[in-house]
Amino acid sequence: MNIKSLLLGSAAAIAAASAAHAADAIVAAEPEPLEYVRICDAYGTGYFYIPGTETCLKVGGKVRTEGEWYDAYNPSSRVGTLWHERVELNVDTATDTEYGPLKTNTIFRWEWNDGNATSAKLLFANISLGGFTVGKLDSQYNLYMGYAGDVVNDDVIYDGPYELNQLTYNYDAGNGFTAVVSLEDSYSTSDGSASYGASWWTDDKSNHYAPDAVAGFGYKVGNWGFKVVGGYDSIVEEGAIKARIDAKFGAVEAFLMGGWNTDGDKLNKYAGTNQDVSACTTSSGTVNAGKCGWGDWALWGGVGVPVNDKLKWNLQLAYTESKIFEATTNLKFNPVKDLLIEPELTYVHYDFINDDTVAGILRFERNF
Repeated sequence: MNIKSLLLGSAAAIAAASAAHAADAIVAAEPEPLEYVRICDAYGTGYFYIPGTETCLKVGGKVRTEGEWYDAYNPSSRVGTLWHERVELNVDTATDTEYGPLKTNTIFRWEWNDGNATSAKLLFANISLGGFTVGKLDSQYNLYMGYAGDVVNDDVIYDGPYELNQLTYNYDAGNGFTAVVSLEDSYSTSDGSASYGASWWTDDKSNHYAPDAVAGFGYKVGNWGFKVVGGYDSIVEEGAIKARIDAKFGAVEAFLMGGWNTDGDKLNKYAGTNQDVSACTTSSGTVNAGKCGWGDWALWGGVGVPVNDKLKWNLQLAYTESKIFEATTNLKFNPVKDLLIEPELTYVHYDFINDDTVAGILRFERNF
């Protein structure tokens, strides 16, 4: 073998070894592409897609601290100053389906009061699809009507039940006409106790299965709106009807609402009372239902007047056939976005016990 052949053979061997080594080299994997949070604007501000899904999520809530001076709901109260805090966490979801948006609404609430008294509860939890809603929510007797004014103590003159389980259908024709039909839990009360009158909590409910019922309709055109709603208490077998007119005059908002009780001598869930029962008792200790509740009818009215883009003044007046008069006024001040400072003053006169109550609130609230 000559030198030339040896050199060519060695070069071929080295080249083959280099090729084999290159085939075994480790190549770094490409990084997975990052999936950024996508904004979901189909259902309003604040929604975003849960990564890897087509479900939109919105998280919000509030932190509130407020002081109260006396109790607008209890003429017997002699407590001076109370202070308490509230935190709420709101979680909403929405997914598009062939039947429209599938939504959920959940609100958790935690509270701390003077004396280290704490409480926590599931305020709302409901599912909605195609106009139907099932779960816990304020009664449609209040929610559909828009409550009773832009004040904290809007229900000193009782305007109906709040948190309860329900099966509801809401209809919106898209031309200003709306309607609602709701079957509601006949055992629910706004605070979990029997607070609507003697007949409500003394009746034997062991064999009672029927739900309460609410139905209403409304029409809005331009700056004017009208709604009427009725509620039937299946335990007391009585109910109430409310009718409301809303109007706008430029930036000023005003409303007038009236309620009629089917039997003014009885309390029921839809024409009951928020007042301390001890203030509505006779000398023998029995509850005077007609005087403690509306009697046959009740009236509410109010105005909201924007002073500027940061300040609004509200007034609510209410009166009942049982001669309870209430006036509440407040200022809603938003020095910066999502921060509310709200001083409020309430005056209540009870003709049947010849007593007056003056109560105040100073509220600080941060929404997010």
